[in-house]
Amino acid sequence: MRKSLFRPSVGVLLSAVLAGCLWANWPQWRGPESNGTAPKARDLPVTWSDSQNILWRTKLPSWSAATPAIWRDWIFVTSAEEGSPRLRSEVHGDAARDKVFLIAIDRKDGSIRWQRQIDSGNRLFRKQNSASPSPITDGHLVWIMTGNGKLTCFTLDGQEVWKRDIQAEYGKFGLNHGYASTPLLHGERLYVQVLHGMLTHDPSYIFAVDKNTGKTIWKVDRPTDARMESPDNYATPQMATVAGKLQLVISGANYVTGHDPDTGKELWRIGGFNPTNDSAYRTIASSLVIGENVFTPSTRGRPFIGFRAGGSGDITGKSELWTNNLGADVPTPTTDGKYIYVLGDSGIMNCIEAATGSVAYQGKRIENGTYSASPLLADGKIYCVSEDGTTTVVKAGPVFEILGVNKLDSLTLASPVAVDNQIFIRTADNLYCIQQK
Repeated sequence: MRKSLFRPSVGVLLSAVLAGCLWANWPQWRGPESNGTAPKARDLPVTWSDSQNILWRTKLPSWSAATPAIWRDWIFVTSAEEGSPRLRSEVHGDAARDKVFLIAIDRKDGSIRWQRQIDSGNRLFRKQNSASPSPITDGHLVWIMTGNGKLTCFTLDGQEVWKRDIQAEYGKFGLNHGYASTPLLHGERLYVQVLHGMLTHDPSYIFAVDKNTGKTIWKVDRPTDARMESPDNYATPQMATVAGKLQLVISGANYVTGHDPDTGKELWRIGGFNPTNDSAYRTIASSLVIGENVFTPSTRGRPFIGFRAGGSGDITGKSELWTNNLGADVPTPTTDGKYIYVLGDSGIMNCIEAATGSVAYQGKRIENGTYSASPLLADGKIYCVSEDGTTTVVKAGPVFEILGVNKLDSLTLASPVAVDNQIFIRTADNLYCIQQK
């Protein structure tokens, strides 16, 4: 049930109506520019609590690591059935928590517009369930992939357009901790990666789907010599522009590869991300793209390699810009184009100049805790949310400064989102809309 915490004045309502033509959007994982930034967000709050600067909060059935997708006054979130938010090992046969839902929420007041079951057979892992991949929208349609491989398309008002079962078509997923990658929407296509190996001998693969019909446009294997758990990757594809042409960037399984987005053909690959050929080098954080340059962290952030995309064949040793050990394991970095802001799992922040690899600052401690959510950069601030629901607000730029610390006291695995003058944080219990009162 939604709980409104303050009643806006007529002036506030009028301002909201006038601001409607300025609404920005957060269409998919990591936002409108695929780098964790909200460039149009303004006047975002620095402080809040359960009773301060909360416009509304909406009760959700259960926890999920999925980030909300927002288009104008539509918000889309995924959730499993009601269940404990405790982090656990995988559990089978829990029929009371079997279903997975896509939920549409009204951004104006937090009311639930509709809820659709998108999957059954919810599987629980240590930090994820079958609702882990994030929703995607272009303002006309909504797409969602579940951890069980159900890929579904809806209209904004909740009518199913098409649905596919990727495991039934292409074989079972074989990741040690379950499938959690979110597809990338670019143009008229969805790009999907399945990089696995710990629990399967089947090859990893990537494919492109027509967003309107759901039909596969192309599908190619992505070979690797990574072994045991090291082929497993939980990231999301990225898109780079190289010499004026788009290239699909896939990271994981000891390599980053570039592909022709029209055919899937591999154009280049770069290694060095598992220098000791470790058998347990599964990777989680996604690559970050700035122009033609790609920045990819490895397991536990070691190594973190920046390189220039493009070329042909094996470009290892030919395209590197810099290498260090200042990456993160789980959170994906964010950037303002000049600096890369890295949030480590233990709450340590590093700031690196993208072009040169020069370190502006490193080893700066924010609030104690474990961090799985990726940082948000918006309105000159970096929002970092720990698993216990504490958000540390850090000033963007080469000088480290903490601007505020805010607690919501609920398990939080999903990354924060900013649209216009509002921040959205999805905890295990609620979706919060945070706005300066």
